[in-house]
Amino acid sequence: MRNLFQCCVASLAGALVVSSFAFAQSSPKPNFGGPEDLYEKLGDTGSGGPAPRRDLTGFWAGRVAAKLNPVPAMTPWGQEQFRLHKTNGEYPVADSNDPIKGCDPLGFPRNMLFMTRGIVFTTMPGKMIEMSEYNRIWREIWTDGRELPKNVGGRSADAPDPRWYGYSVGHWEDDYTFVVNTIGSDERTWLDNAGHPHSIELRVEERYTRVNHNQLEVTIKIDDPKAYTQPFVITKSSFTWIPEQDFEEELCVPSEQAEYLKLVAEPAAHSKPK
Repeated sequence: MRNLFQCCVASLAGALVVSSFAFAQSSPKPNFGGPEDLYEKLGDTGSGGPAPRRDLTGFWAGRVAAKLNPVPAMTPWGQEQFRLHKTNGEYPVADSNDPIKGCDPLGFPRNMLFMTRGIVFTTMPGKMIEMSEYNRIWREIWTDGRELPKNVGGRSADAPDPRWYGYSVGHWEDDYTFVVNTIGSDERTWLDNAGHPHSIELRVEERYTRVNHNQLEVTIKIDDPKAYTQPFVITKSSFTWIPEQDFEEELCVPSEQAEYLKLVAEPAAHSKPK
């Protein structure tokens, strides 16, 4: 698959027609996925038999974007941050301030809500590695019993810095449910495509339940008292085992994105009637 921005430049530059690459979060099947989406193709593969005990290893196909639940009321701080966020859905790409406009990382947990066509798990001593198809990034989920770091983003000399994908620890709740807790996600990232914010106080709980060999259910719970008035489950999504154990490369390339903005997005925005 060619890079999304490269395709946009090739098809839209002549006409100067803007088409946002950040598709609406409410649709599980954006235009560039459609009926060819691998997740849909694998929907009738059956259970594949019982799930192996304490094992998520392998390649999994998901929808391009998870279907999200409504967020609860935001705090005054959360409302102010939300007002500052100009999404690609509500503004021309040239005028938006979505972090991924310049190929910044999606960050966590947004990477588990958008561009979720494929994920991979592999188990190593003391940790599990989770890799995303989009941008080929990975997370270390420590399983060696360590605690999450304290005072992430604090002012003391020994305070850990925030990270785009936070700090994660995980454990098996039973033979088929793996629970991950994450803190320390960088505030520059957005919670979702709608531009909902999060603070450094964000805590995320993921529950990966292997229903059978071929089906994985993922529930993501958000707890951020600085931004939201109560904890909430933002999504319950599903993934399907990929028999070929392979997926395509899908990258956000800064040079191609800059070309897209220069040749397509910015001229189109400036050509609109005042």
